[in-house]
Amino acid sequence: MQIPVLLPNIFNHPFTYEFDKKLSPGTYVKVPFGKRDVTGVVWNLFEKKIQKKFKLKKIKSVIEINPLKIETINFLNWFSNYNLVPIGMCLKLHLLGGDAITKFNDKEYLIFNNKKTRQNFELSDDQNKVFREMLKKNGEFRVHLLQGTTGSGKTIVYFKQIEEILKKGYQAIILLPEIGLTSEFEKKFEEFFGFKAAIWHSRITPKRKKIIWSGVASGLIKVVIGARSSLFLPFKKIGLIVIDEEHDQSFKQDEGIIYNARDMAIARANFENIPINLVTAVPSIETYANVKKKKYSISRLIKRYKDANLPSFEIIDLKNSRLNKKSWIANETLKKVKDHLNKNDQVLFFMNRRGFAPYALCKNCVKVYSCPNCSINLVYHKGKNILLCHYCGYKSKLNRSCSKGNTCDFVFSGPGVERVAEEVKILFPDKKISIFSSDTMNKKSSKDQLESIVNGEVDILIGTQLISKGFHFPNLNCIVVLDIDLTSNGHDLRTAEKNLQLYHQLSGRAGRTGKPAKVYFQTLSINQNIINQITHHDPFIFLDNELKLREKNNLPPFERFISLILTASKENKLEEESQILKQVLLNSLDDKVLGPVNAPIYRVKGKYRQRLLIRSKKGSKIQNKLAEILNKHKLSNEIKLTVDVDPITFN
Repeated sequence: MQIPVLLPNIFNHPFTYEFDKKLSPGTYVKVPFGKRDVTGVVWNLFEKKIQKKFKLKKIKSVIEINPLKIETINFLNWFSNYNLVPIGMCLKLHLLGGDAITKFNDKEYLIFNNKKTRQNFELSDDQNKVFREMLKKNGEFRVHLLQGTTGSGKTIVYFKQIEEILKKGYQAIILLPEIGLTSEFEKKFEEFFGFKAAIWHSRITPKRKKIIWSGVASGLIKVVIGARSSLFLPFKKIGLIVIDEEHDQSFKQDEGIIYNARDMAIARANFENIPINLVTAVPSIETYANVKKKKYSISRLIKRYKDANLPSFEIIDLKNSRLNKKSWIANETLKKVKDHLNKNDQVLFFMNRRGFAPYALCKNCVKVYSCPNCSINLVYHKGKNILLCHYCGYKSKLNRSCSKGNTCDFVFSGPGVERVAEEVKILFPDKKISIFSSDTMNKKSSKDQLESIVNGEVDILIGTQLISKGFHFPNLNCIVVLDIDLTSNGHDLRTAEKNLQLYHQLSGRAGRTGKPAKVYFQTLSINQNIINQITHHDPFIFLDNELKLREKNNLPPFERFISLILTASKENKLEEESQILKQVLLNSLDDKVLGPVNAPIYRVKGKYRQRLLIRSKKGSKIQNKLAEILNKHKLSNEIKLTVDVDPITFN
């Protein structure tokens, strides 16, 4: 009997094998492929046509685990078509290292089922009202936006909904944007539910991943808190998906297989016919547009938990309060910070740049240290005394020969968190200071560091954007934004939206326990209107204006963008192939094709990059047309083509 088997590789079709009996779609099997045996899944369609007749290979064995559900198979087929990714590579996202994992001994799952003492969480009247709204249509597909002021208690509300789902024997998944720093979230989960959730991200050990994969497939693990990739786990009976901080750009996978985990989670919920919650203080423009169209339902928590006040805002004009030489903190700012420290407030200096300085240049030959592999400057990290490329990871020491003398005499231009921290240590030598960035918080010691911040043992924080992502610091009541000018500029169509989300999230870290809190904006260009917009307590006012602007200019979400990135080691070949591809697209599509243009960061990892942008009307099934064109048009072997459907950045 002929059986279609999908394998986790770059092919866009299943392979046909023989077996002595019928196998249902979703059955995991071992099959010979080339010189080795691989794991595959019996699929729900055959390869379109077999080019020539030859003897079919036989399936070697059936793997004794629950079959992959037909709903998940349909989701993966759709995922492949939508993102223009070979279906075999979609299966690779699902299998663990190319394997399906059989069930372990029951004792391996005890850690996820041990019941402990639960804390009693009482919902406020507002929270209870929202909870009741979210229970509607609890057994079928719907997308619900839970929008709430930072500190309003959104997490506890959706925990209550998960509790209801678990009572009915279903599983749930919570997707978070920064899963590596979730010790506080895990603790809150365990306090509420009385058991541990399964945590899934890239730094989980291989054995633990196998236990979780098999536990989810067998139904022995009830809740997963995960990064993007957890969306592809083989849930036996999933009943609810939650996307926390749904606006966060970290949900976009921008390397390898490119997809937006938020959008794909909505699709999976649709195929599973289950509810999905999008949770945020400031929704993405796409989500807000769908709320306006009434495609998504919405609940709002306007007040902070226990009626804690939102922080107030103050602008410090650097034209009136100038910076001292080699200083990044104005004298007026310094006075404000001292007042807060005297009240035992925790203080945060926000500088959205890692490292010590973004530029290292020689005073003599005036040459900037740039990455040999990427068209970008190297960032100086003083703590490690290295220059680092934030794109390819290239490292270099400060030992360059100078054309004007023996060795280069370096000066460092611009501030990063390390440079600000150095200044803060001089200004406040008796205070405990901590840097909060991906360089410092992705270590084994980061859990202890986070606890010391929460417990008030740290007086002053210097943080990047990472600090805005859902952390609860009860003593933080003063935030100083040092680089508002830098983050308000740029040519990204999402700059305004991202600033709104960033500063709402950032300000939401302060004043969460009821004590008066303040956010100070240091700036050279006083634009009261912009600052008022991004700090207004109701973000929907800004989003309404932004939607009108997007509609007027036919920008997403009113048009679909698909970005084609061509990469090659030879510039001439890249330009030639880009022009040929553009002409092919123009001849075959009715849609606008823009470019090719050099990518803003033209060279990455030693390869040159050009972009084409297709602008298409929503609902035009552009992916089907584009897939057909790209299948027929054969690019040179020297060219790599990456397709990004619904791009959110254009680097």
